[in-house]
Amino acid sequence: MGYAQLVIGPAGSGKSTYCSSLHQHCETTRRTIHVVNLDPAAENFDYPVAMDVRELISLDDVMEELGLGPNGGLVYCMEHLEENLDDWLDEELDNYLDDDYLVFDCPGQIELYSHVPVLKNFVEHLQQKNFNVCVVYLLDSQFMTDVTKFISGCMASLSAMVQLELPHVNILSKMDLVTNKKDLGDFLDPEPTFLLSELNQRMAPQYAKLNKALIELVNNYSMVSFIPLDLRKEKSIQYVLAQIDTCIQYGEDADVKVRDFDPEDDE
Repeated sequence: MGYAQLVIGPAGSGKSTYCSSLHQHCETTRRTIHVVNLDPAAENFDYPVAMDVRELISLDDVMEELGLGPNGGLVYCMEHLEENLDDWLDEELDNYLDDDYLVFDCPGQIELYSHVPVLKNFVEHLQQKNFNVCVVYLLDSQFMTDVTKFISGCMASLSAMVQLELPHVNILSKMDLVTNKKDLGDFLDPEPTFLLSELNQRMAPQYAKLNKALIELVNNYSMVSFIPLDLRKEKSIQYVLAQIDTCIQYGEDADVKVRDFDPEDDE
C-alpha cells in the first residue's frame, strides 16, 4: 500500500515551501518521501522533483499554442493530465515501491478542487493503485485574524472536502511571519458562539440568518480546526506530519508515540 499527501490551497498559501520543508525534515530524520510537481506553471523548486507534470504538458506551451489565458490554460493542462492518467501517471508510478510516500504539490487555482472534477478523478486513480490519500489544505495565517476572512477560508476548505471526499488536515501556514500569534488564538479551535457573535458585529442585521446558517454548516462538518505550522520549528513540522500520517494510517504497525504540541511552545 502506498501513501500520498495532496497539498492544496489558494495561490500564495505556501504549498511549495511546505513541500520543501517537509522534504528537508524527512531527510534529516532519515525518512524517505518523494515530492511530485502537479503545477504546469511552476518554474523553480527548492526540493528534488520526483515526478513533474511539465514533462507531460506545460502552461507556457498551452498559452502559446492555443492562445489561452493563465486560468483557462491551467484548466486545459489539468484536463490533459486527467486524460493521461492511465499512461503518463501509471508509467511514473511504476518507478516506486508499493509502500512509498508521495507528496503532490498542486496548483493554487481554487476551481481545480472546488468544482472541476480533475483532482477528484486523479485521487480516485491513486486509490485504485492502492494509495491511501490525505488532503493537506493550507491557508495563510496572516489573513486569518478577521472573522469574515476566517469564514471565507473555512468555506473554501469545506468545498474541497466535499468535492474530494478525503481525510482532511487544515494547516495555518506562514506562522513564522505572524507578529502577534495571540491574535490567532480565537481561530485555531473556535467556539461557534464566538464566531457567530463576531460575524454579526461586522455585518449588517439583514445577514443574521445567513451568518447563523454558515456557522452551523461549518460546525456540523466539524472542520473548524486548524493546525498552526511554523517552519522554523522542527517540533511544529513533526506534529503536522504525525497528524497526516495518522489520517493515512502510515506506520500503523510501528509503536509511535506523538507528544501533544502546544502552539504557544517555543515562542
